[in-house]
Amino acid sequence: MNVSVTEVKGVSRFTIVTETSKDMIDNIVKQIRKLIDVLGAFVYEEDQIFYQEIALYKVPKYAIVDGKSIEDLVSKSGARILVVETDYMIIEKTGKARETHDLYQKLEPFGLLEFIRSGRVAISKSTRKTEAYIKELEASNSNKLSIKDF
Repeated sequence: MNVSVTEVKGVSRFTIVTETSKDMIDNIVKQIRKLIDVLGAFVYEEDQIFYQEIALYKVPKYAIVDGKSIEDLVSKSGARILVVETDYMIIEKTGKARETHDLYQKLEPFGLLEFIRSGRVAISKSTRKTEAYIKELEASNSNKLSIKDF
């Protein structure tokens, strides 16, 4: 689950990722739409969105495994060193869950001190604009518009 501000002042977007049946998803969306402050709820398949996650890894500053430094691994993984402190460094990696997990596995032998990964941050491939959707919603006096209406 991820929550973020949007391009429309005062409107936030919740991204909820589930792995369940279509019927269960439909029930979840119906329940979410009943909430008073919800302007809309949409279901997207993975091919209908662009998405990423961010992961942060804290590793000892001078860790070396098999003669290889962390810097080489970070570079080859498309990650970056975010902070270098006296005793540790923080590495940042964005990508799909499998990519951030792959880097996690590679950093474990270095003595990984901490790890955290965000929920999915997603944006639809639709050309729908949030502001246009809200105006249509206000005109309809309903929170049951479908993404198919746009």
